[in-house]
Amino acid sequence: MPPPAADDPSARADAYAAAPLLNCLLREVAQRVPGERRVYRLPGLDRLLRVRGERRPTEPELYVGGTWQRLGHAELVKLVAEELTRHTGLSNHELPAEMTDSRDAVAALLTARARTTAPDDPYLRSEQSLITGHPYHPAPKARGGGPATGWLPYAPEAHAAFPLALLGVREDSVVEEGDTSALDTLGEAPPGYRLLPAHPWQLDLVGHDLAPAFADGRLIRLGTTTFPADPTAAIRTVYAPDRDLFLKFSLDVRITNDVRRLWRHDLLKLRRTDTAVTQAFAAIDGPAAWLADRGYRTAGFAFEELAVLVRDGLRAHVVPGATPLLASGLVEGFAGSPLDGTDDPAGWWEAYLRQVVPPVLAAFADHGVVLEAHLQNTLVAVDADGTPVQALFRDAEGVKLLADVSRAAGWERLVYCLVVNNLCEIAAAIAERHPGLDPWPAVRAELSRHDLPEIAALLAAPTLPGKTNLLLRWTGADGADARYLPLPNPLAVSVCRGSQRKG
Repeated sequence: MPPPAADDPSARADAYAAAPLLNCLLREVAQRVPGERRVYRLPGLDRLLRVRGERRPTEPELYVGGTWQRLGHAELVKLVAEELTRHTGLSNHELPAEMTDSRDAVAALLTARARTTAPDDPYLRSEQSLITGHPYHPAPKARGGGPATGWLPYAPEAHAAFPLALLGVREDSVVEEGDTSALDTLGEAPPGYRLLPAHPWQLDLVGHDLAPAFADGRLIRLGTTTFPADPTAAIRTVYAPDRDLFLKFSLDVRITNDVRRLWRHDLLKLRRTDTAVTQAFAAIDGPAAWLADRGYRTAGFAFEELAVLVRDGLRAHVVPGATPLLASGLVEGFAGSPLDGTDDPAGWWEAYLRQVVPPVLAAFADHGVVLEAHLQNTLVAVDADGTPVQALFRDAEGVKLLADVSRAAGWERLVYCLVVNNLCEIAAAIAERHPGLDPWPAVRAELSRHDLPEIAALLAAPTLPGKTNLLLRWTGADGADARYLPLPNPLAVSVCRGSQRKG
């Protein structure tokens, strides 16, 4: 999304923060006024709202007293809160504060980015590009309401890099499962202790609760790593390029829908889930790869607070000569993005579909694995010309197994993650750059190649499932309790309208 004015940081922050909030409001609540392209009725307030732009709406205006009045971000938050209170019959003081926090975080990130240099590595640039963030969340950049000085040193969007804290956990307190041997290479623990890296922000957040363990020797400080780690788009997951290692930590901060701890129940099922996915990818034809979550280590007295998960690095999985890029970064945009450089957008898009779609469908159909193939869990490796040659997927925590959920529920989740969250957004980014290109015939052609009973129904369905992040947060639902509303299906029509809701 182009900023409104390079010399007006406040207006830029407003615009970045307003776009996803407007996307949520227009998708989940507002009703399009017949005959008006970008005018919507807010049914709770019975007011008219209009915006500019399509993929990332901007410049919201409210019709008041016979004229259109421009809304700043603070006024937009107030309007959304009033509308949702009437629409749901529920009040919520927490979410408006998160919306404001998200906007203020964007302002801090824009200021920090102006003083830093993006990484030379295109992979890291793609991971650290997400200023807008989740395009359909009302507060995608909220950081728990704390001062920016507390979180900015660890922000991927600010191109941060930092050493990890090293702790020693007394051996009789260590809890681990799977292959955690990589952790023992990060430093040296004294006899009777095991090494446990920690995210320094998490230590700041939970340090007071750990004071008794430090006092009685169950936990000791061992300095920091001798190398920096780079935060990825997930914030609590870092990449250590020198070690080619991903580490995922607990972080006691609400980011989008959830407090980002490594929850005990998720860790206890990790080996079963990751093993199922690893076995599925071993049997899938083609170059697609799974970045395995090898195992976790923690302290029994702070099981969730200090948990660290060890994830495969990139080098053993990426095909030779290719460069991995985060799919979310392709949507957001970053210097060197192949979407900006291709002179064959139709060919690029067909190559993307060939790499991303088949492994997701094969894992589901042949192995009962529902990948969470949304933009932030999908990497696309491109060749020297920028053409996609491989897809890589990650994060066992979000994977569902058909042994645990119904096939219908698994398929709905797959369609939301793959089609609505991933393909719709990449398609819109391409179409924005190349207005003459209709991306959806290629998607229909790719899906039609696969012999799943659900495919024919998907191609004919009038709607797709759209997740209701605004209503989920307003009503206080569990972040993992996905709820969907019907969105127009671009696979059944010639033009993608998947980001809008018809009134």
